[in-house]
Amino acid sequence: MNERRVETAVLGAGTAGLVALREIRNVNEDFALVNKGHYGTTCARVGCMPSKALIQVAHDYHRRHVFGREGIGGAAGMTINLEAVMKHVRSLRDRFTGGMIKKTERFGDRNIRGHARFLEPGVIDVEGQIIHAERVVIATGTHPVVPEEWREFGDRILTSDTIFEQETIPSSMAVIGLGVIGTELGQSLARLGVEVVGIGRSDRIAGLSDPEIKQAAADILKAEFELWQGHPAELEPDGDGLRVTAGTRSRKVEKALVCIGRSPNVEGLGLENLGVELRDDGLPVYNPETLQVGDLPIFIAGDVNGDKPILHEAWDDGRIAGYNVMQDKPACFKRRTPLAVTFSDPNIAVTGRSYADLKTIPNVSGKEDFSKQGRAIIKGEDHGTLKIYASPETGRLLGSEMIAPDGEHLAHLLAWAIQKNMTVFEALRMPFYHPVTEEGVRMALQNLAAKVKTTVSPMDMTFCEETPADTLS
Repeated sequence: MNERRVETAVLGAGTAGLVALREIRNVNEDFALVNKGHYGTTCARVGCMPSKALIQVAHDYHRRHVFGREGIGGAAGMTINLEAVMKHVRSLRDRFTGGMIKKTERFGDRNIRGHARFLEPGVIDVEGQIIHAERVVIATGTHPVVPEEWREFGDRILTSDTIFEQETIPSSMAVIGLGVIGTELGQSLARLGVEVVGIGRSDRIAGLSDPEIKQAAADILKAEFELWQGHPAELEPDGDGLRVTAGTRSRKVEKALVCIGRSPNVEGLGLENLGVELRDDGLPVYNPETLQVGDLPIFIAGDVNGDKPILHEAWDDGRIAGYNVMQDKPACFKRRTPLAVTFSDPNIAVTGRSYADLKTIPNVSGKEDFSKQGRAIIKGEDHGTLKIYASPETGRLLGSEMIAPDGEHLAHLLAWAIQKNMTVFEALRMPFYHPVTEEGVRMALQNLAAKVKTTVSPMDMTFCEETPADTLS
């Protein structure tokens, strides 16, 4: 039997696995990297990067609708070549994945291709090769969920793993699931000329929970494609296409893009052989602060752990797991302020604690309507709403939800302020240029400040006699 001994094995060559490996290599080079399937991270290969390439093309093409009012002629004659669009998306995708693949190729025989299965803690079968590892990082990622009964529809079913491989785009499509992926791709496909119906079993859109922000998002998206919310989707064959039904509504489409979630890649991994408690979803119970599985020298990182399937969180997971797997005693790490961005237009973002998170916590909110915001009007992006939440007693910033122009940037400002434990009054003392979209944040903060019970001076500037400590107290 082919056997091999290493100090550390990393299962999965995605973002979390490669970042963990970088931390491991800071200590020594005695490792094995095991990966099944495609190389290149989920983000670069089928996630955030190719989707953003498609979104950018769709956004650029959609801008033709404001050309007339700006005095730019010829917009009515503009056309789009969908085959060329998909070729462009794949070319950028290949550029992003190429660098990641080269990073793994340089590891030589320490890079092992195949399906890993635990025989026991520290003993891993990779399709006949037995690896004995003193320490292990599990970073096997996820795959799109497709109900078993829908798989028989073959290539009429698309997922985020397959849509970017299409030579062209169907003329009609049902986008099932209105989370981040469904919202982004649904709007982009509609802007590229596809007849889209977006279907969500609830009224949630891209993780929003604030009723006002959810309604604003629904109103904006409905202006571009049809939304069916409140009922699960049903599919059945209809000629060469599919019939999609949700509640009382029904329509024939060429294909369905299924975006109802991703499932951890743990099937056949042999987690039952670790001797630790498994959750209902098949994942081992682990410490979220250290990512350690039970008391074993095994750590679980990235999307596979079912926590926050976002690249920057997977990156942090990889650093924590890679650092801790090489320590005699794992360290506890404080996580960054939650930050999630959906690259719809306008952007949807949730920072810190969401409306749903704050239901049992006293809070007040401040709002800004971007239909009246100067910079947004100039850019032709004058729609959207921002809400910021804070403690009613201290004014400490707690979180925000928004669908807003330049929301990806506004969300970062607010996430940084929340992580620094700033109050609404301290945030208002920060500089705001004119005219910029960020002025919408200031308006929401001013609206919020009026609702906070405090003796702090309402002046949003610092008095000369105040010390730096006073301004940040």
